[in-house]
Amino acid sequence: MKALLLENIHPVAAEALRARGVEVEVRAGSLGAGELVEALAGVSVLGIRSNTSVGAEVLEAGKDLVAVGCFCIGTNQVDLAAAAERGVAVFNAPFSNTRSVVELVLGEIIALVRRLPEKTARMHEGIWDKSARGSHEFRGRTLGIVGYGNIGTQLGNIAEAVGLRVIFYDTADRLAHGNARRVESLEALLGQADVVSLHVDGRPGNAGLFGAQQFAAMKPRSIFINASRGMVIDDDALRENILSGHLAGAAIDVFPVEPKAQGDEFSSPLRGLDNVILTPHVGGSTQEAQEEIGGFVSGKLVGFLGTGVTALSVNLPEVALPAAPGAFRMGYLHTNTPGVLAGINQVLLEAGANVVSQALSTRGERGYVLTDTEAPVPEDAL
Repeated sequence: MKALLLENIHPVAAEALRARGVEVEVRAGSLGAGELVEALAGVSVLGIRSNTSVGAEVLEAGKDLVAVGCFCIGTNQVDLAAAAERGVAVFNAPFSNTRSVVELVLGEIIALVRRLPEKTARMHEGIWDKSARGSHEFRGRTLGIVGYGNIGTQLGNIAEAVGLRVIFYDTADRLAHGNARRVESLEALLGQADVVSLHVDGRPGNAGLFGAQQFAAMKPRSIFINASRGMVIDDDALRENILSGHLAGAAIDVFPVEPKAQGDEFSSPLRGLDNVILTPHVGGSTQEAQEEIGGFVSGKLVGFLGTGVTALSVNLPEVALPAAPGAFRMGYLHTNTPGVLAGINQVLLEAGANVVSQALSTRGERGYVLTDTEAPVPEDAL
């Protein structure tokens, strides 16, 4: 088997795959669709981060592909339905960089409330600007979190510990942590929060979530932070609200269009604005987070290659069957219709195979069953 790892995935991932006997090719940058189609010849495992898109045409071209590892939180860059249709398992790291993102956001809150981006820029220009104008403590101010999942909840917990009040809005029914208070609408949150921080996922329904109307509803001189997805906000509307003085500052880590490789030019209407922090999608880019992600996702890939286990797959039914020593294992991905398991076992019965363990799960239109037998099953039965 061969694996192709793109976008500077931590070396621990390549080490884990090589230890499993997989040949590994590593590339630093992302690939466009055409380049990826060419590169997938003979590749069984593809590892990507957020800047490589794997659409239906790429999956169709990857005849040998059996698994895709998204070494990040999001999976919206992969056509999950098309991958499932072709039996390609997709895995991600939903928790591994949570702490890193939270620490970045908290650092940005402090920097923006104290207007540190302007202070340091003027010092580098040789200008001594010792003034308290526009600079505040954040203690006692209200942090509004939009999207109260893994990152949102941990951000709220730590924010409370350093003196912020926390409110949150989420379309799902989420349990409030600590003293955090749920609000019933996005508009209610925007009217109360001194700092608004977005932590929503990349589902299509979130595209354009935050535009001119939402920025206008924010408190005057409040702070805006987006470390979720670039397509969620209207950067031009944000620029207008910064220039008008309605917002006191912003920190943006993700963008609708991002450069493909290190050193490529970055273009955004938010460049050059006072008290605006722009970072190159590094919310989860700490050594600790990247090593954790590399180990976590490669572990899922190795488990799937070696035992067929699909635990935490984002597109296939989840089946986790402990390996039986000395047993012969087969995995069968099928259309979710009644009678499939009975049909499988009838074939095995007629082949004289003794089943020692078995597990089946379904998800939507797909079913997946793992079966262990005492001895290898004849090829015609398979």
